Amino acid sequence: MIRFQFLLFFLLAIVSAQAQDFERIRQQWLDSLKTATAQVLRDSIIRQDGDSMKLWWTVYGEKPADGRSLWISLHGGGGTTPEINDQQWRNQMYLYRPKEGVYVAPRSPLEAWDMWCQQPIDSMYRVLIRTMIAHLDVNPDKVYILGYSAGGDGVWRMAPRMADHWAAASMMAGHPGDVRLENLLNTPFMIWCGANDVAYNRNRLDRERGLQMDSLQRVTPDGYIHETHIMEGKGHWMDREDAAALPWMAKFRREAWPKHIIWQQEAVLRPTFYWLSAPRGELSRGKRVDVKVKGNCIEISRCDYSEMTLYLSDELLNLQKPVTIKFRGKKVFKGRISPSNETYRQSLFERQDPRFASAYKITVKQTALLHP
Repeated sequence: MIRFQFLLFFLLAIVSAQAQDFERIRQQWLDSLKTATAQVLRDSIIRQDGDSMKLWWTVYGEKPADGRSLWISLHGGGGTTPEINDQQWRNQMYLYRPKEGVYVAPRSPLEAWDMWCQQPIDSMYRVLIRTMIAHLDVNPDKVYILGYSAGGDGVWRMAPRMADHWAAASMMAGHPGDVRLENLLNTPFMIWCGANDVAYNRNRLDRERGLQMDSLQRVTPDGYIHETHIMEGKGHWMDREDAAALPWMAKFRREAWPKHIIWQQEAVLRPTFYWLSAPRGELSRGKRVDVKVKGNCIEISRCDYSEMTLYLSDELLNLQKPVTIKFRGKKVFKGRISPSNETYRQSLFERQDPRFASAYKITVKQTALLHP
């Protein structure tokens, strides 16, 4: 009994020391983040590679115990004059009002129809989120994106492309183009369009995309939470009835460690998505990974890369027990995975998101996937 009690005390001491290490690393990251984003907060501008995105924000409601929400609201306009886009930006500042949270209306750095989804914008959204986490105590699991008209065009593309960043998304009066929706498995999504919004066939195409979401949810009923609202009697302006999206969105929190991921590369390539990481040199549009967690087993049904790195969490599996990895039903790994302070540091500083920080990772190579 004495030997058992000593062993238990020893193990608890190790766990406690490691928790302290993680907290120290997290505080170092937060301190560096505050320094890196101080000028953004002071100037209300994100500057990057010659582009500048002005920010306007206000704070609504009392701060909840788990931190504030963040609402990123994208204005309309697009391929027109700077003066018209400025007017649309000012309109967006007061178009919606969440019950609680930091409401941010950014001014697009571009004057183009795709101003909210060209490649430079992805990292600007991330800087915006990090700034609000560092200085306004935003909860990274309560970040929402919405947009009207050209802003809706942006939401159509950014909701799937950065699905692992959003608690929920809502598209208002935008055009979907050729966007794919599979990445929205774990991201609640709303579609709003006037039934008479005939320009660019928005009404028809948005209705069709709502039906696609219906189909995806039938195949995967535990995901693809969505609502489609094609507003009868409304044109491009929906008389603010679309504001009903905000309380709907506020019901959701981001699932940072989902047990089912579908990751398909979009127009702007990403090396990471939720707890998955792929080789940067192999990224190309259309490549896909399908992964599920069942019990303490990770099942990979598709992987279009030579290797895949999995970052793991106790929210995903019981890491005190052996973890099994299967590819197309064949076991390619089984064993315990040890935590590492360096892995925790690397994942936190690379992802710049405290919810994706992980002390556990394993890389499965294609040779093992193909020849277990």
